Amino acid sequence: MAVALLVAGGHVFGQGFQLGIKGGGNLSTFMSGQKSNYNEYSMEAGWNAGIFSNFWLGNHFAIAPELLYTTAGATIKGTNSQANNNVYINNKLHLAYFSIPVMAKVRFTGGFFLETGPEISFNVSHSTWEDQSVKSLTNSSDFGWGLGAGYQSPIGLGIDLRYNLGLTKVDNVDQSQWSDVNLRNSEFQLDLFWTIFNNKKLAEH
Repeated sequence: MAVALLVAGGHVFGQGFQLGIKGGGNLSTFMSGQKSNYNEYSMEAGWNAGIFSNFWLGNHFAIAPELLYTTAGATIKGTNSQANNNVYINNKLHLAYFSIPVMAKVRFTGGFFLETGPEISFNVSHSTWEDQSVKSLTNSSDFGWGLGAGYQSPIGLGIDLRYNLGLTKVDNVDQSQWSDVNLRNSEFQLDLFWTIFNNKKLAEH
C-alpha cells in the first residue's frame, strides 16, 4: 500500500512539475514618496535572464518560483547645493540583483495566464555612482510584488509581461544629496520563455 502511494505521488509530481528558461528586457526607474534634491527619475533599459519552474495543481493553477539575474536603476536628474552653488546632476544609477519571484499563476483555456506574487532580490551591483560604489549606497536586499500576464503555447514557448513594484527602499545612506529620498524600484519586464522539461500541453485543456 505504501509503495503504491509513493509511486502514485511521484507520478503526480512528475506530471505537474515543469522547468524552463526565460529572458528579456526591462524598463526600470525609481519612485519616491518624499521630496528630495533629485527631483526627476527617467526610465533606463536593461535585461534579465534565468530559470523558472511550474508546480501545477491541476491544469489551471500553479505555484511558479523563478531565479533571475536582473538589472534595475534610473537616470537621476536634479540639482544639489554645494558651497552656495547649484550643481546640476544628470547621471545614471545602475543596479543588479539576483531575484527570486514566487508567482501564483492562473491559466485559462487556450494558454493565456495571469500571475501575481512576492519577490525577494539580493543586491549584486558592481557599478559606481559619481565617486562611490552603488552597492555601498544601496540596501543589500529588496522586497517587492509582481503582477503580470502572458501566454504559453502547447509546445512550451511563451511570452510574459510583468510589472514589479518595490516595497522597501533602495537607498541606505543619509547624506545631503540622498537624505530622506526613500527610493523604491519600479520596473516592467517583457520576457520570452521556453519550457524545456516535462512540457504538458495544458493549453489544450
